[in-house]
Amino acid sequence: ITTPDVKLNLGGEFIKESTATTFLRQRGYGWLLEVEDDDPEDNKPLLEELDIDLKDIYYKIRCVLMPMPSLGFNRQVVRDNPDFWGPLAVVLFFSMISLYGQFKVVSWIITIWIFGSLTIFLLARVLGGEVAYGQVLGVIGYSLLPLIVIAPVLLVVGSFEVVSTLIKLFGVFWAAYSAASLLVGEEFKTKKPLLIYPIFLLYIYFLSLYTGV
Repeated sequence: ITTPDVKLNLGGEFIKESTATTFLRQRGYGWLLEVEDDDPEDNKPLLEELDIDLKDIYYKIRCVLMPMPSLGFNRQVVRDNPDFWGPLAVVLFFSMISLYGQFKVVSWIITIWIFGSLTIFLLARVLGGEVAYGQVLGVIGYSLLPLIVIAPVLLVVGSFEVVSTLIKLFGVFWAAYSAASLLVGEEFKTKKPLLIYPIFLLYIYFLSLYTGV
């Protein structure tokens, strides 16, 4: 017995079904032939899936490395629009140049970044600052960039103790000023030194992990 052809109406177009397809549908197994439509959200680029904006990270890096207000950068974007991957990349890069054959330094620097930022966050909240932990984490991480910049200079002038010390102090002040200018707002008023000082000490400790002091 010849099974008649069956035509399906899909969007105004008729599609001819084969005998096997018709048999499966008549037996209640038509669901085996269903094909799910592709979800356009599944075809997003990897960077978009991970919420990584390279242009935004590059802009924040310039804001940290050039903290002078006269340059015209909107530096508050580093604090007001925090991200995780940019600071993590900076901290990992700083960890890589601090290895000196000791891989455990990487995990230790990341730990100091996370818990050091937590300490600054708690202190800021106690002093009355309106800042989130993610904002502090991003600012502290990005502000390691000045220490990365002075690292190759220290390799060149390492034998000159006085010059090396001056460059280290310059790098720490640069990093601490960049972070403090973003985190220490007007809401602290006369309490600014109470937050600036631990930020300064935190970057001194970061530098000691690099130099081995």
